[in-house]
This record gives sequence, structure tokens and C-alpha cells, in this order.
Amino acid sequence: MSDVTKSVEGGHGRYAIPTPHGEAVMTFSVTSPTLVIVDHTEVPKQDERQGHAGALSRFLVEDARANGFQVVPLCPFLDMWRRKHRDAGDIFQV
Repeated sequence: MSDVTKSVEGGHGRYAIPTPHGEAVMTFSVTSPTLVIVDHTEVPKQDERQGHAGALSRFLVEDARANGFQVVPLCPFLDMWRRKHRDAGDIFQV
């Protein structure tokens, strides 16, 4: 999805996708230039099961590879997604 946006303010950031009922978001903390901790993913109830959380996860993987950082998946959704997408294993620290 090309409509994913990334914003970072201080040590906190988020990826977001607009949906018909709000935003799907993935939030993270920047612990260093080479490590972020993803703590939460949320999609509006009416927009669940439409691939938004997966799109956020794929965008995160691309961003991590492009910018050279690793990810600690504290978010239960992202941790589950990571287990299903072994090809993305290079960016995760578990």
C-alpha cells in the first residue's frame, strides 16, 4: 500500500494508513538509530480483516531494511505476523 505514512517525533513514531473509519496505526519507540520497539498495532473495528495491519507490517520491513534498523516486536500482532513471514526475519530481534 502506497498510502502508508511514517512520522517520528522525539523517541516515538507511527506508521499510519487512512481507512474509511479512521486510521490503521502501528506505533513504535526509537531506542537508537539501529533499533526500534514496535508496541502496538490498531485498526478500526469496521476495517479489520482488510489487510491494513499486514500492509503496515510490510512497510515496516521495507523501512527497516532501507534505513538499517532492527525491530523488537513487542506488539502481539507484529510478533504473530513475524512468525508467519519468515522471509522478514532479518529485521527482527527476538
